[in-house]
Amino acid sequence: MSLNMKKYKVKPDTKTDLSKWDPNETGDFKDGKEAGLAEIERLTARLGELQELLYAEGKHKILVVIQAMDTGGKDGVIRRVFSGINPQGVRVAGFKVPTPEELAHDYLWRVHKVVPGKGELVIFNRSHYEDVLVVRVHEIVPSEVWGQRYEQINDFERLLVENGTTILKFYLHIDLDEQKERLQARLDDPTKHWKFRLGDLEERKRWPAYMQAYEAVFKKTSTARAPWYIVPANRKWYRDLVISSILVETLEGLKMEYPPAEENLAGVVVE
Repeated sequence: MSLNMKKYKVKPDTKTDLSKWDPNETGDFKDGKEAGLAEIERLTARLGELQELLYAEGKHKILVVIQAMDTGGKDGVIRRVFSGINPQGVRVAGFKVPTPEELAHDYLWRVHKVVPGKGELVIFNRSHYEDVLVVRVHEIVPSEVWGQRYEQINDFERLLVENGTTILKFYLHIDLDEQKERLQARLDDPTKHWKFRLGDLEERKRWPAYMQAYEAVFKKTSTARAPWYIVPANRKWYRDLVISSILVETLEGLKMEYPPAEENLAGVVVE
C-alpha cells in the first residue's frame, strides 16, 4: 500500500499485543500535520470519485467496520473521512444495546439486515464484534457461548465476501491518557455534555479486559478476506489519513468501470 499502510494490517492467526502498538505514530509524515492534511485533501477528493464509480457500476459492495474504545473517534472518522462522498449509495449503521426484537433472534440477525447491496458503501459504527467484546467483558453470556462466535463471525464474513462484498475492519487505537483528555474535554464543553455518560468511567476501569478482548478478536478474525487494521488514533489527522489511504487503494484495486453509454448517442444534440 502507498505510504506503507500495510504495516497496520493484522496478519491472520497472529498474536497481537496492543501495548506494543504506538497510538501516537505518524508513519511517513515526520514533518507533521500540515503535510498530512494536504494528503488527506487529495485522498478525500479521490474517495469521492471512487464512490461515484462504485455506485454507477453497481457491481461491488463495500463494508467498513469501525471499532474503538469510548472517545476513540468513530464519529469523527465518519464525519471527516467520508466528507467528500455523495450520500447517495452510502449508509451508516450503528449498533447499540439490542432491542427486544433483536434479542429474540440470533446476534447476527440485526447485522445481516443492513449489509451493503450492490453499488453501496456501508459503514458500521460498532458492529457484530460487540458480541465478543462487551458481551465478553461484562460476562453477559457464558464463555462457551461467546467463545463460539469468532468462528461464526468468520463464516458470516466469508458468506459476504463470496457474494461480492469487500470488508475492511478498522480498530482506532488510543491510549488511556488520550481517553482521559477526551473525556475531560466533553465535561469542560457544555455542548458535549450529551456525549458523556457516568458509565464511561466504569468502562474505563475495564480497559485491560477490553484490550485482551480486542487482542483475541484480531488473532481469531483477521483473515485474508476480511482483515483488521490497527490504526494509530491519538492524532486524529493521522488516523484519518491511514483510513483514507487504505480505502482509496482498496477501491482502486477493484478496477471499476463506468457502465457503457446507451447506444445511438452519436449525433444527439440537446435543444
